[in-house]
Amino acid sequence: MLENATGRTLITEEPRETPWLSVVFGYGPMLPFVAGAAGAWWQRGALDFLITLVTILYGAAILLFLSGVRRGVSFRTEGGPTVAQIATMLGLFCLGFGALLTGVIQGKQDIALDMLIAGFVAIAILDPIAARRGEAPLFFARLRPLQIPIAILSLVALLVLKLMSPY
Repeated sequence: MLENATGRTLITEEPRETPWLSVVFGYGPMLPFVAGAAGAWWQRGALDFLITLVTILYGAAILLFLSGVRRGVSFRTEGGPTVAQIATMLGLFCLGFGALLTGVIQGKQDIALDMLIAGFVAIAILDPIAARRGEAPLFFARLRPLQIPIAILSLVALLVLKLMSPY
């Protein structure tokens, strides 16, 4: 690290391999999505509304967290934040917050699930692109396409349950 009167210069080397801690904190948080989908299908009619609501809350929290990750990474992007980073961060934030509003306040779980699915699909597609462009860690290119579909498939399973439900 070099410091001068105008700022700081960082020289780093970034591995392509996914660090073990990122494996743990990448795949571990996907398990509540699977548990939520399995639990809602198992408790059809009895507790599926509550289980789905908790899963929506959790999914919105994760999506909001990932919008913050995108913003945080932009602070260390060579040349400063890019338009794509800021747009992605805002889009993820709006989808996560929108899912909270529609799912919790309005009780429209199908719309909330649609918003979460859109947000996680965006991450699965955009994070590998951002990694190749130097706007996200290199290992996102390998991690996100394997990690994020776990959440997407779980949310789709919940959406199918909601669409099949007579309530």
